[in-house]
Amino acid sequence: MKDLFERIVKDKGPLGKWAKQAEGYYVFPKLEGEISNRMKFNGKEVITWSINDYLGLANHPEVRKVDAEAAKEYGMAYPMGARMMSGHTKFHEQLEQELADFEEKEAAYLVNFGYQGMVSAIDALVSKNDVIVYDMDAHACIIDGVRLHPGKRFTFKHNDIDSLEKNLQRATKIAEEHNGGILVISEGVFGMRGEQGKLKEIIDLKKEYNFRLLVDDAHGFGTLGKEGRGTGFEQGVQDGIDVYFATFAKSMAGIGAFFAADKDIIQYLQYNMRSQMFAKSLPMPMVKGALKRLDMLRTMPELKEKLWENVNALQNGLKDNGFDIGKTNTCVTPVFLEGDIPEAMAMVNDLRENHGIFCSIVVYPVIPKGMILLRLIPTTSHTLEDVEITIESFSAIRTKLEKGIYKRIAATMV
Repeated sequence: MKDLFERIVKDKGPLGKWAKQAEGYYVFPKLEGEISNRMKFNGKEVITWSINDYLGLANHPEVRKVDAEAAKEYGMAYPMGARMMSGHTKFHEQLEQELADFEEKEAAYLVNFGYQGMVSAIDALVSKNDVIVYDMDAHACIIDGVRLHPGKRFTFKHNDIDSLEKNLQRATKIAEEHNGGILVISEGVFGMRGEQGKLKEIIDLKKEYNFRLLVDDAHGFGTLGKEGRGTGFEQGVQDGIDVYFATFAKSMAGIGAFFAADKDIIQYLQYNMRSQMFAKSLPMPMVKGALKRLDMLRTMPELKEKLWENVNALQNGLKDNGFDIGKTNTCVTPVFLEGDIPEAMAMVNDLRENHGIFCSIVVYPVIPKGMILLRLIPTTSHTLEDVEITIESFSAIRTKLEKGIYKRIAATMV
């Protein structure tokens, strides 16, 4: 019999094995200063492309004023306790109603965190007799929620409707045998590749198959559709989404998330989502702050317009300079390059130290081996000068990558 920790000490995982070289710089980096297009890293100013503050609300003076006033009036503790017991207020109800109206659903339910909320909602929505069918590129919160499911589950190839239909056929047979139902899960916007989920095509399959659709729209909320109402509105299919989910951690630059659906479904989640039943209520400054942010989404279209001006400038500039940005049709801007993990580390070091560019680096196991993904998140706060500098810098590092310079540098890092 082995000591439980023996394996952990010897094998830290595909990313953990690079901890000695990466920690504090490539992972767990410290960005300092006000959240904006330019921040400080290791004492130097860098253009930041890895902050999900899409609409620039994190340091908007109106937002900071409301946040500060709410914290002064209520502190960070109120309300104390879980919503079901002692943590319920009229402002929580108001925010839920406004979110439901915004998403054109009957009701909404606040949750403390997006990741935690999605995991718990999937657990609550399905029984052992039900079948889950989900996109293979789904976010980790969906994958981990599905892992809790004691029944059958199938993945379909990313955004592949033929693959989805084949799996729906399999799911239908099993659901009929066990007197269960089917839950299909997709994303409004896939956060790594920037592609919208094919929600319209998925919903069209409801004509032939009996299933319900759960959509994670963390990156679509605030950036797509009229007034930033999300991917369902962008594609004109919001009615076909049975359970809509979005987080405050991106466009709203806050903490928290919500589900929106028919009243019966929301009430069921309220009484069955263990992550909320046994967790302290969302603090009042977060709730009052979210109400202000939601109002700004509705009344300040210029925020979204400026965001998309920057998105188009960045993505068109990258494509014009021969970069592969995949099939993105959202703000998320991936740049695909060929290389291994040590090369990626050397390249990112060059970007940060010599070009003043800070962006997220994505490698195996998130994407296939031999690929490097540099993910850029344009925001309202960015400028066209930021875009120009970044494209010039990317052209320079691509040349070094192709010449094998980073491979030689990487050899000294291993």
